[in-house]
Amino acid sequence: MKLVVLAEKEIFENFKTHYANAECTLVKTPAQFLQHSNADAFFDLQETAFANEHPTVNKPLFLNSVINTICFNKDAIRINGWPGFIENNSWEISGQITPEAKNVLNFLNKKIIECGNEPGFISARIIAMIINEAYFALEEKVSTESEIDTAMKLGTNYPYGPFEWAHKIGIKNVFALLKKLAEQDSRYQPSTLLQKSAEN
Repeated sequence: MKLVVLAEKEIFENFKTHYANAECTLVKTPAQFLQHSNADAFFDLQETAFANEHPTVNKPLFLNSVINTICFNKDAIRINGWPGFIENNSWEISGQITPEAKNVLNFLNKKIIECGNEPGFISARIIAMIINEAYFALEEKVSTESEIDTAMKLGTNYPYGPFEWAHKIGIKNVFALLKKLAEQDSRYQPSTLLQKSAEN
């Protein structure tokens, strides 16, 4: 199966490594998708994927769009392409889930979790909230970053502590998601310390 991927080099290499059973090709712009008419699917894993102008490719188009929803007139599938999520066995997705798209996901051995077209899907919302609470605890001097990470890993069997997650995902991504969610629900209001970290 041939997959054409628009991404930063490091993200592409990670994708290619995890999906070695596919023939992966890196492109630098959405317009270059048109040079690969024999591709089975297209992936835009850039942070700006939701806003990029994509040509009509008549094949499944997967967009890394955790924070922003996709207009229903855009023939695309939203995925969580953040580091640490793209490698998961299950993908939360929303959008135009055609039989062709399901074939691609089956080839990649993905369990599909269909979600509403809402910011953050499910797991990114939960992890962002856990990270935010950890920043509140740090701000109140309850404990240190490393102690909070250790407590969460040992107490909940999480693969990463909240601060490790924040650095892996990108603090700016976490902050942007919380800020977007806080527009509708004040429970998601980012901590002052998290905001300062994102702005540095």
